[in-house]
Parts: sequence; C-alpha cells; structure tokens
Amino acid sequence: MLAGCSSAPDFTPKPKGYNRIDLPAHRYQLLGGGHPYEFEYSKEAVIKRDSSYMAQPHWLNVYYPKLHANVQITYMDVQRDRRLYNKMMEDARKLTGKHEIKATAIEERILKTPSGMRASVFELSGEVPSQFQFYTTDSTHHFLRGALYFRTATANDSLAPVIEYVKADMVRMLNTLRYK
Repeated sequence: MLAGCSSAPDFTPKPKGYNRIDLPAHRYQLLGGGHPYEFEYSKEAVIKRDSSYMAQPHWLNVYYPKLHANVQITYMDVQRDRRLYNKMMEDARKLTGKHEIKATAIEERILKTPSGMRASVFELSGEVPSQFQFYTTDSTHHFLRGALYFRTATANDSLAPVIEYVKADMVRMLNTLRYK
C-alpha cells in the first residue's frame, strides 16, 4: 500500500473550459408601435417599454431573453432647440465616459448609414457594463441613443461571441433607422 502512494502521480490539468453558446441566425423585423422612428431589430428580441421613473414615451428596451442582453434605446425630440440638442450630446458622451473607470479602451467611430445619416459608435473594452453604444441625430428634431447591457455577471471575454452577435444587430438598427 505504501508503494502505491510513493509514485509520482500522472496528472494533467484540464484546459480552461467555456460555456457553449449557440447563436441563432440573424433574422429581422420592423419596429412598430407609433414611434417617431423605425428600424429593424432581431426576431430573437422582444420590445419592452422602458419602465424607469425617468423614462420618456419613446424609450425602449430591445431585450434578448435567451442571451440576457438588453439594448436600451432612448429618444428625444430636440424641437430645434440648440440648448436641448447640446445637452443630449453632452449626456450621451458623459454616459459613455462613466465607463472609463473600468474600460481598457474606448474606441469612437463615425458610421455613415445607407440613408446618409451619421452615427457616433463607441466600442468599449474591458470589464465594463456596456460594451457597445451609439447615438445619432438629425440635429434639428431627433436624437436617438442605444446602449448594450447584459443581465449577467459573466466576464466579457466569455461573452465575446454574444457581444459580437448583438453588436451586428445594433449596426443593423442604425443602418435601417428612419425618422418619421
């Protein structure tokens, strides 16, 4: 019995494992509901009205139940009011900037949509609560902002395939966005 305990163990550590994430094919539908804007969103998502105490009438959550992901959409009619427009621009940048504490990088790009609109798109790296954000405006009437959040404590590197999946859907939202 002692001889069995004295030999060196034949032990090989197992490689780090990740949860399997099966992502569905991208399929889209048009947003309805009498909003001053429309865009295509994923058929894997459901639209929920924002129920926060600050919510405005056209604020939405594009929620992915299977992925525990949420794209918060906020909208404001800036009514040709330059001060309100500037405040919305400042708020959008401030909300993105709040992630600087945990972000290892924040990359901003300008996306030009097929309809000619421009959108500021922010990709955030690191263990941040929101990995992708955007805002777009016509600078006279409409201001729309979107931010991706997950309702999970899973590390962002493990969520990378899901983040990329939802980011593609958010870019589709921007590319099909039309103000009424």
